[in-house]
Amino acid sequence: MKMSTKMNVLIVEDEHLAAEGLKSYVSEINFLNLIGYCENALEANKFLAEKSIDLMFLDIQMPKLTGIDFLKSLSKPPMVIFTTAYPNYALQGYELDVIDYLVKPYPFDRFLKAVNKAKDRFDLSYHGVSSNDSSQNEYFFVKTEHKLEKVIFNEINYVQAMENYVVIHSQKQSIITLMTMKAMEEIVEDKPFLRIHKSYLINKDKVEAIEGNSIHIGGKTLPISRQKKSQVLDQIIKS
Repeated sequence: MKMSTKMNVLIVEDEHLAAEGLKSYVSEINFLNLIGYCENALEANKFLAEKSIDLMFLDIQMPKLTGIDFLKSLSKPPMVIFTTAYPNYALQGYELDVIDYLVKPYPFDRFLKAVNKAKDRFDLSYHGVSSNDSSQNEYFFVKTEHKLEKVIFNEINYVQAMENYVVIHSQKQSIITLMTMKAMEEIVEDKPFLRIHKSYLINKDKVEAIEGNSIHIGGKTLPISRQKKSQVLDQIIKS
């Protein structure tokens, strides 16, 4: 698990002036560590294979391969903030779970807002889990409307996707947070969790019964997708 207090940053930008301006902004933030600069996606692809990057500032309109297509090609991308002169790509950006979308020219205060979002995600992903070896006490934090909520892995029954939000259903409460299911899966990737449906991620240890195409868990009945049924049964029965 990463324990660095700074985020390693890569800038991918084919416009020299825009890149220099972004470098200047990055240098002003004490929790950002600029590791590299690439002029196109192909250079960035090679760079990511060799270096550990936490946050990538990615231009969309670039020669040979767009930033969007490049991001789609990455199996485990770092956090991404899109930088572009074209606001019409914003929806695609959010569908790809990017941190933010900066439309050029953007002032420093707008840049700061974006990197603070990235810092929040970084802290939750890498510093929110207890160092205690007992799985009973491992936890992470999620943002709700007004505060950060502590969530203990072992208390989660299941997670439900709702458009751009997820609902974490635990033994004590249900918490709604702005997060994609993909991001949630990354948080629990080394825990006993299993995706049983496009809308549901379950804690295998909390399964009470399996009946037909449904799972009983936490007093609720959840559907198993037909495509996943054999995989789900196999993993639950063998776990």
